[in-house]
Amino acid sequence: NVYHGKGSRPFKALEGFNNVDSKVLSGNYNGYVIGSEDEMGRMSETGESVTKVLIPGLPDESNGECGARISSCFWQWKPKFNVHYEKSGAENVNSPPLLFLPGFGVGSFHYENQLKDLGREYRVWAIDFLGQGMSLPFEDPTSPSREEGITEGKDFLWGFGDKTEPWANGLVYSMDLWRDQVRHFVEEVIGEPVYIVGNSLGGFVALYFAACNPQLVKGVTLLNATPFWGFFPNPMKSPRLARIFSWSGTFPLPANVRKLTEFVWQKISDPESIADVLRQVYADHSINVDKVFSHILETTQHPAAAASFASIMFAPQGELSFREALSRCHMNNVPICLMYGKEDPWVKPVWGRQVKKQVPEAPYYEISPAGHCPHDEVPEVVNYLLRGWIKNLESEGAVGLPLLDDMEMESIRNNITRDLEFVREGSKKSVMVRFLGSKFSLWNLIKSSLKSRFGKLETKSP
Repeated sequence: NVYHGKGSRPFKALEGFNNVDSKVLSGNYNGYVIGSEDEMGRMSETGESVTKVLIPGLPDESNGECGARISSCFWQWKPKFNVHYEKSGAENVNSPPLLFLPGFGVGSFHYENQLKDLGREYRVWAIDFLGQGMSLPFEDPTSPSREEGITEGKDFLWGFGDKTEPWANGLVYSMDLWRDQVRHFVEEVIGEPVYIVGNSLGGFVALYFAACNPQLVKGVTLLNATPFWGFFPNPMKSPRLARIFSWSGTFPLPANVRKLTEFVWQKISDPESIADVLRQVYADHSINVDKVFSHILETTQHPAAAASFASIMFAPQGELSFREALSRCHMNNVPICLMYGKEDPWVKPVWGRQVKKQVPEAPYYEISPAGHCPHDEVPEVVNYLLRGWIKNLESEGAVGLPLLDDMEMESIRNNITRDLEFVREGSKKSVMVRFLGSKFSLWNLIKSSLKSRFGKLETKSP
């Protein structure tokens, strides 16, 4: 049986969420309030007029509009390795498959708006990484500790025992494990190449997976992808350096790590600490984050959560850095799309633009106001852009990229700003989206034009 915490406890930590100092404020959950006019002006630095684009909202169930039905499932990858995932749109057999990867500390629940909306026309999956969400182990990976004092009053914590259970030998919740988890999931559950979308940590894993398995990927979308993960060297990449560190995230936890984990876990799993993080990552504090809060809190109450957190924090880095993975995807012609919330306090726009610089042909959409999780904060916008990008690829360019009215004319423009409007809960909402095309597009257009003209002259000359 899966351990469940008391998700019904009151979330007093969220009181006052709307009353903090922020660029984006609203007094109720119904309003989506953009920033000041000065902030809007900065979104259009070229001085051009901003075109308004009306986009679809999410399925409005209050008006009888049904979203796709979401199914919650478990898949056993290996003995005791039970992966939780959610899926929708199974009836869309002729549509491309989409796979969503979550950020650190959350799970498939964070993509509810994508599953319900995009599942109406695509086949959609979202998974929980092993060691997170509902993919935490069903059993203690270690035998009970015999040491007195270390786990006194903490006997509900798994992973603090003296001896590793056979199924958990060598287990460490690392980038390499998650890359392999995604590969087997695509091969065994989905059964065909996918469009893969990742937020934060999930973005790095998506890129890492695509770099190692380009034959299984139709395209990668990065949503405020973290550009680094892990503090300790990879034993395959740097064996000598890795030997310096006596522990690398395996089970059981060493005694000194147990004490540190208990102390740190008590701090970060506190409801107020969780609420503080949500205040940071959501730019619009009018968004109702009760569901996200309750899911995260419930996960922290799982008996395996603390030791899993320690394993993640002490796990070695992946064999490829973010930059190396991006370069490999580029060499293998894996299509990449970039969507970044401008007000992200952690992965700031400069990180997204560095990715854009390394892969100049990748479309880059900067959304404002939006924070670290644009797919949950402005799902209407992310879903609209994702649909358009997939249609552009599936049609081999016959359908233009989102926000580009005329591909031939707009392709020469490097910086385009649009005001996207949509309806949410009966009210009109609006965000600004800046599109950055290839910085070489104008030069390529000029070269193509010159080549065409000179070619005609050479043909006419005697």
